Amino acid sequence: MKRSSRARIGAAATVSVLSLALITGCGGGSDDDSKESGASKESGASSSPSTTTAAKALSAAELKKLFLAKGELAGYEVDTAGDDTLPKSKSEVKTDKAACAPLAHAMAGLAPGDTDASASYTVTKKPKATASSDEASLEDALDVELNFVGLSSYDGDGAERAVKTVSDAVTACAGGFTITAQGEKQKITEVAAGKPSGKGDESVAFSVGSDMDGEGKATFDTEVVRVGNTVSTYYTVNFASLDGGKAAPVPTALVDAQLAKLK
Repeated sequence: MKRSSRARIGAAATVSVLSLALITGCGGGSDDDSKESGASKESGASSSPSTTTAAKALSAAELKKLFLAKGELAGYEVDTAGDDTLPKSKSEVKTDKAACAPLAHAMAGLAPGDTDASASYTVTKKPKATASSDEASLEDALDVELNFVGLSSYDGDGAERAVKTVSDAVTACAGGFTITAQGEKQKITEVAAGKPSGKGDESVAFSVGSDMDGEGKATFDTEVVRVGNTVSTYYTVNFASLDGGKAAPVPTALVDAQLAKLK
């Protein structure tokens, strides 16, 4: 990465993470966004039979009790207060294609399905010790891994339908879509199915390519996992990986640690 490019990315990373609210793709849509249209393995999904027909949704307060706590994931800092730059509700942001809203919601720690029971928090990988040279120090400063974790809960088979809307959207939105948040528009240029972890009762993984205002494309990974009637979402950003369009993978250790609290 050229030093000038690093400087630009570093600047974006330090302004109260305000730019992150856009590049994370935090999006929204209408209540019709949960309509379904056929999921498949090809859209990055893995699943097991339903066990949630009579399930009752947990409240947002109950979901917060399932957050990871400080010290429960080695090498990571947990902030249960969440990130103030991200939207608190779906009404704060819009997508130009309703079918794509579940993807934007999953990336923003919002519920990808139709429920009011949701909560989110952030998990940051502890940075490496800063090296002595200016070049190495800049490299270390950019190597910050941010993870946005969302939990949502549903009555009946709502969690399964929520995961299906994500799976459907991966296919329907392959050509991209536009997000409007905080008065700014962000262009998602492409959506591709990822390899799901196979964790929980079912999981979906996808990546999005985002236009960086003429400075190239950045790629971001997201995973959605269902355990019973609770859906967890994981969205990962690392500024050091933005150059060249490389995505930072969702940490397996984070998914495992969170799912352990949902079982």
